[in-house]
Amino acid sequence: MRRKLLAAIMIVVGIAFGLLTALDCVAQSKKQTATETKGKSGFEVLEGRWLRPDGGYIIQIRAIDGNGKIDAGYFNPRPINVSKAQATKESGKIKVFVELNDVGYPGSTYTLTYDPKEDVLRGIYYQAAMKQSFDVYFTRMK
Repeated sequence: MRRKLLAAIMIVVGIAFGLLTALDCVAQSKKQTATETKGKSGFEVLEGRWLRPDGGYIIQIRAIDGNGKIDAGYFNPRPINVSKAQATKESGKIKVFVELNDVGYPGSTYTLTYDPKEDVLRGIYYQAAMKQSFDVYFTRMK
């Protein structure tokens, strides 16, 4: 009788331990999936250095968070202050907005769209000091 009781207790403990282990695995899996989803915004394809061939201007996209906020640098060839940089998705396309605020660039902006087939950023550069817009594109630097 005592052996049967001990065996029953061991079975119950084993089942309880198995359930706790399974629940922990499910919780870990949910955390991992949430982290992966948060990190996979689709914007990471933009990271890198981009060259505007008509003048040697460079946009460096260092990092992008899940909300599209970009850590960017702009060079001509010296660094120009980037006051704002943001990526968004519109109609399935990735858009990039960069605002410059420095001497000679007071509020100048780039409004670009990523072309995944050609791996280029195309769009409009607005030169605020001259109040003029230009069609531009950037190619990825290898």
